[in-house]
Amino acid sequence: MIRICPSILNANFDNLPGEISRVASSADFIHLDVMDNVFVPNFTFTPERTREIVQSSILPVDVHLMVAEVDSKVADYSSENAASITVHYEACADPRQTLRDIRSLGKRSGLAIRPATPIEVVEELLESIDMIVVMTVEPGFGGQSFMESLMPKVEKARNYLDQKKLDDVWLQIDGGISLKTIEIARQAGADTFVAGSAVYESKDPAEMVRKLRFLASNCG
Repeated sequence: MIRICPSILNANFDNLPGEISRVASSADFIHLDVMDNVFVPNFTFTPERTREIVQSSILPVDVHLMVAEVDSKVADYSSENAASITVHYEACADPRQTLRDIRSLGKRSGLAIRPATPIEVVEELLESIDMIVVMTVEPGFGGQSFMESLMPKVEKARNYLDQKKLDDVWLQIDGGISLKTIEIARQAGADTFVAGSAVYESKDPAEMVRKLRFLASNCG
């Protein structure tokens, strides 16, 4: 199953309900990038604003916390309509416990790794992970170029999941997904795709989501 998650990082923050409605007919989730200007050099939403956005969304929300010292903060950003909460391995003092805490909130647990972090750190945590997130750009800003050199990491992650028969664990690519790159990511083994500027800088965001889904579903 292919999942397309438009990121509202490139949307109009002054009218997020309207921006989300533009993709509601074709997207699976809304991807919400939460940045604290500590873990990454950018700031987007406070915990209070995050919860407001999640609760008002007509689509379930994939919450991506790019937040320092995140172990004690996941509950602050959690809201009923959050389908998943992703934390960064590099921001966790105890990744396993933090992932379990996310599950205890009734959310799918996601673990993201930056481009320089080896995929091997994920392997020993698989029993606590519902979604592996491979960053194919440096976290912190939208509109960056897709790093194709990271596809071996995606392939290795897919091998982990296949070997352990973890069919319900998703493998997400976040960064630089477009009509030119989604097939590359899919062929490497990803099944869940975050697309920001490709969607919200297009004339018809809903149609762009459909095109991305078609390419991912029919490649290779």
